[in-house]
Order: sequence, then structure tokens, then C-alpha cells
Amino acid sequence: MEANPNPDLAEESTLDFTLMEKIGAGNHEAFRELVMRHQNAVIGTVAKMLGNSAEAEDISQQVFLRIWRNAKRYRPDAKFTTYLFTITRNLVFNESRRKSRKKEISSDEREENSHQLVPASPDRQPDAELLQAELQTAVDAAISSLPETQRMAVVLRRYEQLSYEEIAAVLELSVPAVKSLLFRARTTLRETLSGYLESS
Repeated sequence: MEANPNPDLAEESTLDFTLMEKIGAGNHEAFRELVMRHQNAVIGTVAKMLGNSAEAEDISQQVFLRIWRNAKRYRPDAKFTTYLFTITRNLVFNESRRKSRKKEISSDEREENSHQLVPASPDRQPDAELLQAELQTAVDAAISSLPETQRMAVVLRRYEQLSYEEIAAVLELSVPAVKSLLFRARTTLRETLSGYLESS
């Protein structure tokens, strides 16, 4: 039998499974530890999906509340992070749909955000840090304009380093469908950011 290529990852998964067993038995300390281990990844993912860090805290709490409530029924059929990001995906997509129904994203906000993407005047030479920050703002804005499934695939791949197989499980798609999604997303991002990439 082949050795696990990354024993650290196997150890991480085992720890998550152990914590979930304890949480299923009502162990609050195990729940706190699980939240500490994964809350930054969840908050970061939600913030990048919704473009709002205040909402990210709220949705993140809902994710972990759902984990607490369903811990007894949890079965380690896949990596815990797959389970975690599947719950995150469901809540984020629900929130996106709720917002689009209410049309809460105003055109003023979009216009305001677009001003941040205007390149600096050629008269002054901003330092590398400022250019980097400006590029990051442009990248974030470009990602946030992608369709939600593409956006989720990009966030999970780029920021959470999930494998194609894990992303496929989270999005309930085949691996080829995920690769196709990411290809389309990257093509769109390259086109959107072409001005920045040429000038940088």
C-alpha cells in the first residue's frame, strides 16, 4: 500500500474527526478548538464571496452553529474541510440569492468600488507596496464579479489550496466540470486584469 504523500494532512484530518466525535457527544471545549482551527478559512472564504467582512463574521457563526447541530450525524466519508466548505457554500449561495432578490447591492457601491481600480496618475511613481495593494484590490474586484460558482471554485483553489477533487465534492460537480469552471474563470480574470498586468 502506498504511503500517504502528506502525513501532516492525514494527521490534521484525524484531529478534525476526533474533535467532531467529541462535539457529537456535546463537548464544548472540542467545539471551541474546531472553531479556532477553521474560523479564519471560513471567514476569509465568505468575505471573498460576498465582499463584506461584517457579513462574513455572521455567516461564519452560522456555519459553525450548523456543524454543532449536525455533529451527531457527521460521518467522516470525506475530509472534514470538504464538509466544512460544503456548508459554507450552501450558506453563501443562499445569502447571495437573498441579496439579489432584495437588490441590496446598489449601483452607487459598485461605482465607488470601481474608483479604487483607477490606476494611479503617471506623474507620480507609487512605491511597490502601494502598487501591490492596488493590484490586490483589482484582483478582489475581478473575482467578486465572476458568477458565484466560478467565484467559489477560484476562492477554494487560490486561497484555500483545495484539490480539484475536493472542490468537485464541495460544489457537487465532476472534476472535469471544475477544471472547465476554473479555466473560464481564469480567462475572464486575465481579460479583466489585462490593463494591470501590462502596466505592472
